[in-house]
Amino acid sequence: MELTRQQVEQIAHLARLDLSAEEITLYQNQLSAILDAADRLTELDLDGVLPTARAVPMQNVMRPDRVEPSLPLEDVLYNTDHQASDQFVIQAILDD
Repeated sequence: MELTRQQVEQIAHLARLDLSAEEITLYQNQLSAILDAADRLTELDLDGVLPTARAVPMQNVMRPDRVEPSLPLEDVLYNTDHQASDQFVIQAILDD
């Protein structure tokens, strides 16, 4: 599908792009090539091919949660200047 110069200018306008004449010509050729490549997909015989969200099945690989020993509380809070109730005290960044 060959895009016209006016179509590329309309696309640029919708995308809020200020393109030079050279860029319009460049994008006219590039966008036309992309549309041609996408159009070739319509020639594929997809009968019997189920729609999928991914080409390869995926699953999360997660380790099981385990309770393990951690640092002693006094080591965790050792370098902080401000603490209260065995917690870090930090400056609020959001309004109430």
